[in-house]
Amino acid sequence: MAEKARVRVLPTACVYHDEKKYTIELELAGVAKKDIEFQLTPTSFCMKAPRNDVEYFVYQILAHEVNPDKAKDAFENGKMTTTKTEDNTEVPHDSICR
Repeated sequence: MAEKARVRVLPTACVYHDEKKYTIELELAGVAKKDIEFQLTPTSFCMKAPRNDVEYFVYQILAHEVNPDKAKDAFENGKMTTTKTEDNTEVPHDSICR
């Protein structure tokens, strides 16, 4: 039996930065951490995450380049947070855990 097509939904997203880091917050209610596909490039990010008959999907270009190798991810209570620095330095873990 063929899998039922999922409706693509844009998640609630908050993308912001200061002089030292970018933070990406995505609301993914009902999604299991293992089902999140997240790709970060120096100039953009892409995320998709299935949930029942819905698939959260977002692609966004960043205003400034970042180093994807320095990104830190957290997923808690349906919210995914990715933080990365613009100057290639490590981001303290406590800066993304709320």
